[in-house]
Amino acid sequence: MKYQRLGQTDIIVSQICFGTLTISPLQKNLTLSEGLRVMKRAIDCGINFIDTADLYETYPFIKALLKDKKDLVIATKSYAYDISTAEASLERALRGIERDYVDIFLLHEQESALTLKGHYEAIEYFLKQKEKGHIRSFGISTHFVEATKVAADMKEIDIIHPILNYKGIGIVDGTRADMEDAISKAYQNGKGIYLMKALGGGHLIKEMAKAYNYILDYPYKHSVAIGMQRTEEVDANISYFENRKVPEDTAKGLEKYKRDLIIQSWCQACGNCIKRCNQGALEIVEGKAVVNKEKCVLCGYCGSVCRELAIKII
Repeated sequence: MKYQRLGQTDIIVSQICFGTLTISPLQKNLTLSEGLRVMKRAIDCGINFIDTADLYETYPFIKALLKDKKDLVIATKSYAYDISTAEASLERALRGIERDYVDIFLLHEQESALTLKGHYEAIEYFLKQKEKGHIRSFGISTHFVEATKVAADMKEIDIIHPILNYKGIGIVDGTRADMEDAISKAYQNGKGIYLMKALGGGHLIKEMAKAYNYILDYPYKHSVAIGMQRTEEVDANISYFENRKVPEDTAKGLEKYKRDLIIQSWCQACGNCIKRCNQGALEIVEGKAVVNKEKCVLCGYCGSVCRELAIKII
């Protein structure tokens, strides 16, 4: 496993970051024992970097991992916009993982200079907590080119967690080339960069070699967050990142495994999911929400606002 310093921070991370969204209640909803089995396999293979969020509800998994491996690098995110929401989200994180600091704290899903300005009270709070040692580094996650560009020039920002894949799936306000340029600028400005959605939320699994070759060849990154639900996925991802090759039987098994967003028959067409989806992948048709699978990146965030629990990723 290769490791790099994350931008100008003193944080050393593995080239693969274990993304916990896929094991969370928003997606596979693995039990604690099931999830730990997958995560421990990743840790045993050298991954030292774990990504989560307030929204994912995966702090119990990380808490359990930290009992045996206390020096893991933990990144989390929240939608905090003022002091009270920032304080509450940091408290949940520290209490959830039972540690007195978190390595990386990000503002979740930032869109532009306006959203960053609107969240600046929270930013100031997190920077004060960084001074106190409760946060080692601060930054944003984003699907937006503009937010990446703006963050690249902000002295307050240490880390950017942007979306990037060879088809540009999930980039909201521009092309793949636009995002490449924005990330390049941020990297050259000393920001720590760990990418997300290299497989386009699962859409590029059947093109894994092409997708991973692109992301491995893209030079302006320090790590890549990948969601994994099974030990076979862990083995395949590590094998490809290290050797650009996956054992044939493992590769065939992965091709058969396709995630899908399902909207159950009891959907009440309230529209909350549509408002929540940044990709414009949902609409109401004949009294029920339906998904445009070409636009959906399988983030599962729509399910978090469904009062009827009618949306699942399986």
